[in-house]
This record gives sequence, C-alpha cells and structure tokens, in this order.
Amino acid sequence: MIAPNNSDTPSYEVLIVGGGSGGLAVAAQLRNRPDAPQVALIEPSDKHYYQPLWTLVGGGVFPKEESERNEADFIPPGVTWIKDKVATFDPDAHTVTTEGGRTIHYEQLVVAAGIQIDWDTIPGLVESVGKPGTGVVSNYSYDTVDATWEAIRTFTGGTAIFTDPKTAVKCGGAPQKIMYLAEESFRKQGVREKSRVLFMNAKPTNFTAPAYGVTLRRLCEQRGIDINLEHDLIALRPEVKEAVFRRGDGSELVVKYDLIHVTPPQSAPDFLKRSPLANADGWVEVDKHTLAHVRYPDVFALGDNSSLPTSKTGAAIRGQAPVLVENLMARRAQRALTASYDGYTACPVVTGYGKLIMAEFDYSKQPKESFPFDQNQERYSMYALKAYALPRMYWHGMLRGRM
Repeated sequence: MIAPNNSDTPSYEVLIVGGGSGGLAVAAQLRNRPDAPQVALIEPSDKHYYQPLWTLVGGGVFPKEESERNEADFIPPGVTWIKDKVATFDPDAHTVTTEGGRTIHYEQLVVAAGIQIDWDTIPGLVESVGKPGTGVVSNYSYDTVDATWEAIRTFTGGTAIFTDPKTAVKCGGAPQKIMYLAEESFRKQGVREKSRVLFMNAKPTNFTAPAYGVTLRRLCEQRGIDINLEHDLIALRPEVKEAVFRRGDGSELVVKYDLIHVTPPQSAPDFLKRSPLANADGWVEVDKHTLAHVRYPDVFALGDNSSLPTSKTGAAIRGQAPVLVENLMARRAQRALTASYDGYTACPVVTGYGKLIMAEFDYSKQPKESFPFDQNQERYSMYALKAYALPRMYWHGMLRGRM
C-alpha cells in the first residue's frame, strides 16, 4: 500500500529508507517471517533497475529496457510504501523527516539508500556524457548506457580511455569490464591495430583482491591494454576531446581521446552525509559484522551507503541482508546480536563476450569461492551465470526475500 501524503505522524515498527536491492531484500525477508514486524519503506522512485546488467547493455548484448521494472511490483505484501525522500534523521527521537514535510517515527530503522553519483564533480562531464559526437560515455545511468554501445560500435580507431576514480564505486570491477568488451569489439570491427586502449585508474592497484588483480593485469598485457595507476580524471575538455588527470605525485597529465568511458566519482547521498548517522566519510557508521550502528542501537544499514569495508555489490547485499534481519529481530527481542557478516562480496568480471572471471572474496581480500573449480580464469559458464541466471535470481529470488 502507498501511504497518503496527508497522513498524521505515523509510527512503524521497522522503517526502511531506500527501495533498491538492500531495502527490498530486507523488507521481503522481514515480511516472510512468521513473527513479521510492521514495515514501511521510503522510496521516491517509480522504477527499479537491475544495474549489474548495464555492463552488458553498454557492450551491446542487451537492450537497456531489460534492466527496468516497476518499483510497485516488488514492494512486498503488507509493506507500506511512502513515496517520498528523506530530508533529515533524528535517531535520538527515533524519527525521520521527509522532503514532503512528514515526520515518521520508528522502533528500528534500516538505511539502504544506495550511493550517489557525483557527475558534476568533473568539469565538462555533465554537458557531454552520452551526447552524440562527444565521444564521452558512461554506463552509470539508465539514460546514458545505450550511448556506450553506439560509441563502441561506431569506433573507427584512435585513443579509447576507460576511467576508475579514487572513490568507492558500485562494483569495483565495473570500470574495467566495459573496457574488455570494447577492446574485443574493436578487434572484431577490424580497428584494434589503429587503436590505443588506456585504463586510467586513480587507485594504487588494478583490483581490490590481489589474486584476481594479478590475473586481470596479465590479461591486459596480453591484449595490449595500457594500465595507468594513480591517474585520477579531474576534468574533461569535450570541445577539444581532452581529458585531464591528476597523477599520484600531484602533477597533471592531459590526454587526447576519441572515446572515453567515464566512471564518475561516487559518495554517500548528501542527506546521509549531513546526518548524525554518518562517519567522517559520510557513510552510515555500522559495526562491520553485526550491521548495527555503532552509536544508535536501533539503527542498521547495509549496501552501498554503509561503512562496511567491502566492495559495494549486489552479492555483498545478498550476504548482508539475512545478517541484518536476524540481528534486527534480536534487537527487537532484546537478545544479543549474534549473526555475523564476514565481508563476503562477489564481482563477476566480464573479460570479453562469453568470458568472465568470477571474483569472490571477504574482508581479508582472499578468495572465498563458491564453485568446485578455479574461478580465477575466464569461463563461459560464469559468463552465462551473470548474463542469464543472476538477473532471474535477482528479480524472482533476492527481491522476494528468497536468498
């Protein structure tokens, strides 16, 4: 049901902020329990997107419409949907205030508001991304993702740049997945020999988990992809097709491009940065094992907006949601919080058409693999899992509370 805009100050046993992967998974798991609490969910959007598919949309495998569904179809039965945005939090009073002016009371709060794409922090990006003739593309928006494939498909040679910012991003491997697809496309199109492919990564390593990073670096060497670490995109000059990078030593480098795929800087949503729930970096500050807030015991968080020191992926949420639900219900029953999250995350690194390395690891950054074979090599089976099985598991399993 959708809460009316003119309702008096309501109170809910559990209030969830955010109707993305984390919020819907937690809402469904709570409502599936025999001791299900009363749940409300704050989410302004009418549409829900399966964003892991956008790599393959940008690579020309699927139309972007495959990734879109109606939010209403995934609000669990019995959950009150409040179509609004959160403006402020008052965890001492157990309330949130919405942009629509409503104050809502809760017994327990779950914050699953996702991550913010900071497009405007790179001068020249907003006015050029996805626009015909600019060569500037990005998979990080439903509105621009199809322009990526158009730019790759029509590429006739030159310099193709793929960026990865200093900040945390959705799925740490995504900035380079589209690069591997593009490089293979250039070969199929007969333009690879007259093309430079540059990976400009602001971070000091090419992948979070070292074991997989070694393999990915070797693949880049074999395919003639030039990896440049500690090169952070700070500006675009689209009128002359130049990208400005700040190097690790503080100097600047200007590179001409014919195509540039930009992974924009990302951060905690502004309304969270301003809140008492945030740590110094703006993320909701929770215990990395229990997912309970370190200062407010009735507040929990998961997913991209949390301070959890692991990669921000849907697979991580799949591991976090049952732990959060178990500990939230323990809190309601005044029991000890015994469920523990070990930092598990997964990044299906697409390395070409029909090829994928399934990276799985935990807080230690060591592999924590699910299959009885070496996942640190390219496999079609893992590509098929990502392209065809995981979307179905997401829509029909994870968002329905079946993990």
